Amino acid sequence: MNASTLPLTDHPRPDSVIAWRADGPVSRNQFLADVAALAALFPPGGHVLNTCQDRYHFLVGLAAAAVAGRVSLLPPNLTDETVARLSAGTPDLLCIHDGQGAVGGLPGLAIPPSAPVGADPLPVPRIPVERVIAHVYTSGSTGVPGTHTKTWGSLVVNGLAEAERLGAAGHVLVGTVPAQHMYGFESTVLICLHGGAALWHGRPFYPADIAAALAAVPQPRALITTPFHLRALLDAEVAVPPLDFILSATAPLSEALARRAEADLGAPLLEIYGCTETGQLASRRATATRAWQLLGDVRLVAHGDGHAARGGHVDGTVPLSDVLEPVDERHFILHGRNADLINIAGKRTSLAYLNEQLGGIPGVEDGAFLMPDDEPDDHVTRLRAAVVAPGLTARDVLAALRQRIDPVFLPRPLIFVASLPRNAASKLPRAELLALFAAHAGVGK
Repeated sequence: MNASTLPLTDHPRPDSVIAWRADGPVSRNQFLADVAALAALFPPGGHVLNTCQDRYHFLVGLAAAAVAGRVSLLPPNLTDETVARLSAGTPDLLCIHDGQGAVGGLPGLAIPPSAPVGADPLPVPRIPVERVIAHVYTSGSTGVPGTHTKTWGSLVVNGLAEAERLGAAGHVLVGTVPAQHMYGFESTVLICLHGGAALWHGRPFYPADIAAALAAVPQPRALITTPFHLRALLDAEVAVPPLDFILSATAPLSEALARRAEADLGAPLLEIYGCTETGQLASRRATATRAWQLLGDVRLVAHGDGHAARGGHVDGTVPLSDVLEPVDERHFILHGRNADLINIAGKRTSLAYLNEQLGGIPGVEDGAFLMPDDEPDDHVTRLRAAVVAPGLTARDVLAALRQRIDPVFLPRPLIFVASLPRNAASKLPRAELLALFAAHAGVGK
């Protein structure tokens, strides 16, 4: 990329639709007016915490911060501990919100009402490609979050690469994942700034709400979701308006669920692979191939015993924590995360595979295996599992698992729960799973 600056958005006309709200479409001109109105309210400082729940408000907050030279912090959660840590590291931190109030005692700024806008085209701001737009965070083996910077140039290339792969230009995107999560950030926000898509302002969670949101926007439209939300939508058997494509990420997607989704919803189901450190790296259609195809100019290179990503929107060379098997220069097979690989009594598998088998049992609504912390040397490691399966017994689940996995991987204990402690991105934090099993100590078969 040779340009020193890039526009805030590539939507070509003042009346181009960049978002949809309950009362109708939002034009590029209206968006630019809202961005300018918010940016004018910023007090002195350099960092913002964007907690907006409305996706359009989040977009306005992100854009206003980018135009004003502020860095948006996108932490994995908003616990008191997380907010306190961010505040200690960035004393000028300002919380942008849309009515729920500031968090953690931070100074707050509410998104103002939509700004008045005339008929004349508003100028599209240009942003230096090297400007740091966001800090995103990952948790390493120590549990201390690592900070990763995202520049404007890399974010634009990221959005364009995904939009091209998905054919997303002109589509309205309804997302079930938060805008603050890296997947939601890239696939429902960036792609609408650069990529020609438009976002739906809400974040529906329940199946009926997802169907209603999709019905509220015109075709072509797409659903940006997770395997957990997708399974719940299919199980609910609600009427869903025609879709042009479905996108899934944050957890492994079984081929069986992918085929069921395509058959029931009548649209191709694509997956995105990536991580916080790199952003999105590849996509595939699970019903057609096991191989993932790299996005844009991203490349894989050998790195120690594994691989790293470089090129495209990836800044530098970033080691990957997943086990990859290159097929050719543009394709690879994903075998899972190093941390998810399991070796018990000389037999190998992965948590992702076990979770897929557990979730594929008829009657299982949700479920997850847990590899316990290191056992003493004189103990054989025993996996644990929690399952949401109201109509089944432990005997039913274990009998079905025996048909699918080696007996050495059968869980002890197997506990039944009403729900699993998934976060807003439908992931299962290990700490939450450990707490769940601790609360059910002595229960289960």
